[in-house]
Amino acid sequence: MKTIIFMGPPGAGKGTQAKILCDSLQIPQVSTGDILREAVKNGTQMGLEAKRYMDAGDLVPDSVVIGIIKDRIAEPDCKSGFLLDGFPRTVQQAEALDDLLKSTGKEIKKAINLEVPDNELLQRLLKRAEIEGRSDDNEATIKSRLETYNKKTLPLLDYYSAKGKLSRVNGVGNLEQVTKLIEKELANFG
Repeated sequence: MKTIIFMGPPGAGKGTQAKILCDSLQIPQVSTGDILREAVKNGTQMGLEAKRYMDAGDLVPDSVVIGIIKDRIAEPDCKSGFLLDGFPRTVQQAEALDDLLKSTGKEIKKAINLEVPDNELLQRLLKRAEIEGRSDDNEATIKSRLETYNKKTLPLLDYYSAKGKLSRVNGVGNLEQVTKLIEKELANFG
């Protein structure tokens, strides 16, 4: 079973590379943002619970997100594996995910982290904001998002490294170069 977590800071190219990787491995990309919106739209029990928090402007609690992920990975298209994109974001979430997967007889096989220096990320995100006309993505908000990532999500690297599941991939280069580096990390993956 191919069960992968795709990590990296905002602007590292996770979304683009995840699509390529999922096509290559023939597994679905499980994006927590997408499945939260889908669960709310479909009116599932977990979706209705998530909607309560979202409507109040609160963050959806980990227990609800884990419940939604549990529902999603139980679907037939996840039978031979899946790529988690956007979750976990903290060690606490990773531990909850491990417990969930263990209860279903699954485990994360590989955690791939796309590594890009902060100054490069800042330039990429400013350029993307300019192209997409996103006035909310200015230098101050981008720096704040990167700081939050470094504080809350970077500890996941130690977590997965200690389990022998972490692959660090240089995310600087053109699309094809980065894809080849990821493929090299997954060459003996199964």
